[in-house]
Amino acid sequence: MANPSLSEYISQSQRGLYSSVFGPEYLMKQTYFTVDTATGIFNTTYGRKVWQALNNQTRAFNAIPRTVWGNTAGWRIRTDRGSGRSRPVTETGTLPTVDVSNIESVSSLPKIVSTTFGASVKSVFTAQLEGGVGDVLALENENAQLDHVKEMNQELLAGSAYQLSGGSTTTSVIGSNSTEAAHFKVGDTVAFYDASATANIKTDASVTVSSVSGATITHGAAGVTLADGDVIFALRRAGITSLDDVVAEDGMAVGGVNASPSAYDLTVAGRTAGAWNAAASASYNSGTGRDLSLNLLDTAIQKIRTNGGEPKVIIMGHDQYFKLERLLNSQQRYMGQEEYQVGVGSEKTFPGTRTGLVLATYQGIPILPDADTPKSINSSDTALGSNVYVLDTDYLEIAVAQPTQYVENRDYFAANALVVRGLLYTMAEMRCHNFFVQAKIADLNS
Repeated sequence: MANPSLSEYISQSQRGLYSSVFGPEYLMKQTYFTVDTATGIFNTTYGRKVWQALNNQTRAFNAIPRTVWGNTAGWRIRTDRGSGRSRPVTETGTLPTVDVSNIESVSSLPKIVSTTFGASVKSVFTAQLEGGVGDVLALENENAQLDHVKEMNQELLAGSAYQLSGGSTTTSVIGSNSTEAAHFKVGDTVAFYDASATANIKTDASVTVSSVSGATITHGAAGVTLADGDVIFALRRAGITSLDDVVAEDGMAVGGVNASPSAYDLTVAGRTAGAWNAAASASYNSGTGRDLSLNLLDTAIQKIRTNGGEPKVIIMGHDQYFKLERLLNSQQRYMGQEEYQVGVGSEKTFPGTRTGLVLATYQGIPILPDADTPKSINSSDTALGSNVYVLDTDYLEIAVAQPTQYVENRDYFAANALVVRGLLYTMAEMRCHNFFVQAKIADLNS
């Protein structure tokens, strides 16, 4: 749209008190939704279009099937066939010993994820004037929806264990920036591995994260002064259980020392390789970086198939995606392309229609690069490349107890301020019904 002439502007000056002469597609972005600030809404009139300077992709969250929660607080898993209950029997031989299956229970309750926003009543009014942002509540509602789903995607891809670069009795420091520390959320229950004593530290009282600021995590008393080389790991999540929690193993090598993450309140001891509550394959390299190889990827796929699963998706960071592409090209092999049909139940799109997605594949398995994929930390406290997850999504689901709800509040007395507040919340949890058919590759170079 061309800029209005001076005569057009003057002729419409009265209308400009309540609406913009520049048209409905122009707005100015403001720092916070009050007008009495140095960066208020009247500094300059910009284009009304607000562009995102943020990555709002949520590929991993979109790849996991959604289901209704149902009338359940968990589920049971059959982990043993029974000893000697099946064998050949001769014509007059005795019958096999009567035995029963071993049934384990997994506890799982829904988690609540919330996103808030607000604006003063003054900013709601003045944002409609010339030089304002337009409907500030509608703008932030839209942005909050993007942030809400992004938060769930980041929780789904949160790393479960990291080596510390320092700390105290009540703080843990991971590296020098907020990238890895952000994998732990307020309310998470954590435990530690003391590298100097070569022992896990699990106090009787819950050690709960109270704040995360930059690279520093503040939590309850660890029972020991945490130092460089120790490890922090998640026992229970305040938010959605992550894929990294699911594929963790007891005593896995993080930065060259042990860590014992948990999920769904499973007993930490016993999540060793091959146990019923451990992943098909969790490949580490003791905190030493290595390049992604086809052998590592093939081993993860083979372990899943050996355990009776079939990989449905491979999730990795963009760094590993390009490494895999170069790796295949150098061997004169290429990523395949496969038509992906979208559907619910028996209703699906036709292959090749514009509603389908064309995905890169390896051995027929779709590859989804996601920027939120967690990275490993080496023994020198430096971030390595992103992990690779090979998943059988037939046994993974995001169970929704309450779909995303929007609540708006204009009770000025309750807020004790003239503000309008908005809230988005979702009650859900990521559930894994078979750990044996999920795999992870860590300690990879970027």
